[in-house]
Amino acid sequence: MTVGQRIAQKRKESGLSQEALGEQLGVSRQAIYKWESDSALPEIEKLVALSRIFSVPVGWLLGVEEEAPSQESVPGGELTEEQLKMVQEIVDRYLEVRPQPEAPKRRRWPFVVAGLVLIVVFANLFSRLSELKQQYSNLQNSIYNVTTNVNRDIASITDRVEEVLKSQNELTADYGTELVRADLTANTVTFRVWATPKTYVEGMTVRFTADNGEAAVSGLGVEGSNRQFAVEITCGLTDDIQLSVCFITDQQEETQLLDRYEYLYSDSFPFVYTTWPLWFSVKGDVLEADVNDLHGGMEPGKDFGNGQQAEVVDFKVGLFKDQKLVMWYTETTRPIIMNGETQLETVYEREEDIPLERGHVYVEAVVATDQFGRVRLYMDAPLEYKEDEGEWGQVNSYTTQSDPEGWVF
Repeated sequence: MTVGQRIAQKRKESGLSQEALGEQLGVSRQAIYKWESDSALPEIEKLVALSRIFSVPVGWLLGVEEEAPSQESVPGGELTEEQLKMVQEIVDRYLEVRPQPEAPKRRRWPFVVAGLVLIVVFANLFSRLSELKQQYSNLQNSIYNVTTNVNRDIASITDRVEEVLKSQNELTADYGTELVRADLTANTVTFRVWATPKTYVEGMTVRFTADNGEAAVSGLGVEGSNRQFAVEITCGLTDDIQLSVCFITDQQEETQLLDRYEYLYSDSFPFVYTTWPLWFSVKGDVLEADVNDLHGGMEPGKDFGNGQQAEVVDFKVGLFKDQKLVMWYTETTRPIIMNGETQLETVYEREEDIPLERGHVYVEAVVATDQFGRVRLYMDAPLEYKEDEGEWGQVNSYTTQSDPEGWVF
């Protein structure tokens, strides 16, 4: 199990929603979601707080301890019940092998003293071991910090070298791009692009091009002040749009890439969090009936600055096998405690057990529609049978989105 899976498991067992757990820790619901989806790790103090809330060691949350001990050490350096029993057993065995004196009642006190000494020695020993463990943890953190700083410095130097080489080979003295607006109904996006040639030739032509991977749209730049050429270009909205400039003279044509916009199409869709992987509901080769907690919520799509921000207006939750619908879930409500008050939240219930077929991939997905009539799928961690482990497990731990093409529902 990952750290996120362990947090999600204990939160569910404790009957806490993501909001309720976030309130106890002083973080947002989105932070809890990121922890449970393994896209982020809690800070040290948050891990300690989680261990107290769930009554488990930090080591168990991090996966370095398979099981939580039955009883944690008592604060202040005192021994646990198990440690006291071990010391008592040592003392008892010591007394058994000692010859019995003629007057045991009068001379038993040396053994009592010896037992007390052993207790003190063991207490100091366990305390020292705890200190050494903490020092080792601190050393690991220090090594990690040094490694991170070195890698960051190397990356910074590499970036500066690339910038120098790039500036030496550029055709422009200055340039820029700006996303002006998007029309999500028409699925288009408009950019303003400008460039000043490094070497200006009287009468030269400047052509700008937007290539979205499906088609290229070009427009001639209009010369303005300081020999700057500019134009607005509208092209189809995709996830990879490249903007370039071509300087044309009688002698030659020279082209330079100006900018690249990625994931604009995907970012234009709203985003839905799913928070309960199928892996937790598997028993043998059966996916048991359960409730899907979508309480992570939804976020609107990217704001392109012209008021067209996509939001979910309708969605369904379903179980899919190899991208084919197995069943839709039933929408229902259940009570949760928020700020000390009982409230109702909407959840989606899988009402029956589903036999799982090995060799197939299962996934829970939200089929969402925005106000522009566009449909998007948001999939939780896919589930498949792992032959090397002999059990069902998740392929990854992130919520991903996909175009519905190729899906049957």
